[in-house]
Amino acid sequence: MTYPGLPEADLHVHTLASGHAYSTIGEIAAEAARKGLKGIGMTDHGPALPGGPHPYHFAALRFVPTHLFGVRIFRGVEANIIGEGVLDLEEELLEKLDLVMAGFHEGCGFDDLGREANTRAVLALMAQPRVKVIVHPGNPNFPLDYEAVARRGLETGTALEINNSSFSVSRKGSMENCRRIIELCARLGTPISLASDAHIAQRVGEFADALQELANAGVKWEQVVNRTLVSTLAFLGLPE
Repeated sequence: MTYPGLPEADLHVHTLASGHAYSTIGEIAAEAARKGLKGIGMTDHGPALPGGPHPYHFAALRFVPTHLFGVRIFRGVEANIIGEGVLDLEEELLEKLDLVMAGFHEGCGFDDLGREANTRAVLALMAQPRVKVIVHPGNPNFPLDYEAVARRGLETGTALEINNSSFSVSRKGSMENCRRIIELCARLGTPISLASDAHIAQRVGEFADALQELANAGVKWEQVVNRTLVSTLAFLGLPE
């Protein structure tokens, strides 16, 4: 299978505010424009992650323009799952954002709880309309019932992220889990978000490894929520 091009939006990008990334919003937006991207998600980690930004960082995102260098900026968060259906940002902050993504990270209170507990937590979050994307679900440190999660994604319209970094620089051991998730999404029709997970401007918009895996499994282009800027805006419920 071949696709008509690359996704026009990269919804998972980190700035200096995450504490372990190396570029500013301006630098990332400039690089995104150079590469022809039309949208980027500024999704720094939630405050539960060691070194993460203070909650007020997310309230202050109101100062960030909606467009930089001609690129639509989605003010968002990669929130940490800290309980069953519970994230590390209060609802009053989440409701101010364009994009809420959720996932597991080491040191945030969910280490070593096991597959059943992890799955319950994710399924509970997928029932919350504000949560749009489950990030890097193939992380082997946080095993899931992948079929249950893929079916819930189809039911709720929550996208499962296929994270390009999981095939190279992050979360060692993710590859086979990601392939299993992709196969399930291809069979069921679950929505997918492709992401670079860039921690430096030069990696924004890198999707090649993840995109190839989707093509190999026969995932339909229409399942990729960030395939165009228009599809991204529709997925997030935002005006054009």
